[in-house]
Amino acid sequence: MTQPRQHSPSSKPEPDLKREKRSDLSTLAIATAREVFDLLRDDLVAIEQELGRDAASGVSTITEIAEYLREGGGKRIRPSLLLLAAHMLGYSGPSSIRLGAVVEMVHTATLVHDDIIDGADTRRGRPSANTTWGNEKCVLAGDWLYMQAFRVALEEKNLRVLDLLIGLTQQMVEGELLQIQKLGKAVSEAEYYDLIFRKTACLFSVSMQLGAVLAGATEAQILSVGAYGRTVGLAFQIVDDVLDLTATEEVLGKPVASDLREGKATLAVIHSLDHGTAADRQIIQRVLDDRSFENVSRQQIQEILMRNGSVTYAMGVAERYAEQSRRALKPMPESDFKRALLWVPDFVVARDK
Repeated sequence: MTQPRQHSPSSKPEPDLKREKRSDLSTLAIATAREVFDLLRDDLVAIEQELGRDAASGVSTITEIAEYLREGGGKRIRPSLLLLAAHMLGYSGPSSIRLGAVVEMVHTATLVHDDIIDGADTRRGRPSANTTWGNEKCVLAGDWLYMQAFRVALEEKNLRVLDLLIGLTQQMVEGELLQIQKLGKAVSEAEYYDLIFRKTACLFSVSMQLGAVLAGATEAQILSVGAYGRTVGLAFQIVDDVLDLTATEEVLGKPVASDLREGKATLAVIHSLDHGTAADRQIIQRVLDDRSFENVSRQQIQEILMRNGSVTYAMGVAERYAEQSRRALKPMPESDFKRALLWVPDFVVARDK
């Protein structure tokens, strides 16, 4: 995987002009995000209806958990990417609705399992499903969602679709296992990029590729949109990890710095471990070892990250991945859907939750 060029840390405060530019970008990204979702409104409504049908089981507990998760909302960015890729390459039809629901079910299943593994109490500002139904029922509901996703995908009778989904699932499971192995450890940047590819960017990439496959795209086109999805997904996860460290609990819908408390070293933390003082490293490692903020405060961690320019560094990496994603679409035909895809990276980088 090509990794962004390293930059030395800076302790200088961000200039006012840059803050104003980012604020303008945030406003523009929100406006264009609305345009993107307006472009896909009918398809996204159809996907919600499909999800409602697909979540129904003869076992009431599964239906209750699946419906609770669906009602939790979310950005629906993965099905949106699939739809945009399909439309950009000339396909519009029921298969994109079915597969849009499939990628959202796969995503939802991973969230259920993640919350169980992490012992999370909240998700998107609500109690996580496992706090209501318990770990045993939720892990089985997550398994059911995975299998339901494959059952719906099987309706396509397309081996390429199944091959992409099987490879995706293997990557995601491997990513979760690798992350568990590295909990509490100071991982390298290369290891971090590999982890977030497996856990997040792979699903973005496959969503794009599925849309292209439905459109009967060439292998070169499938590779191009896959590269777009990979780099947008990497930018998305890096921003997610930065927000975990810098946003408020009210905005996040979960406790701030949850990743660090769970023993996960994300990009800004890795940067401060690499470029901070021995005292900085000791403080960060204490949180990773304790899996709590009993001996070190969240504010101390935030001060270390800001002093070492680590948040700025991580956001710079996300912005470079966003730019790579736009370049990946150069060979694609011009259309409103391509323009929408070119706007998505700005939305990903500028979002606040």
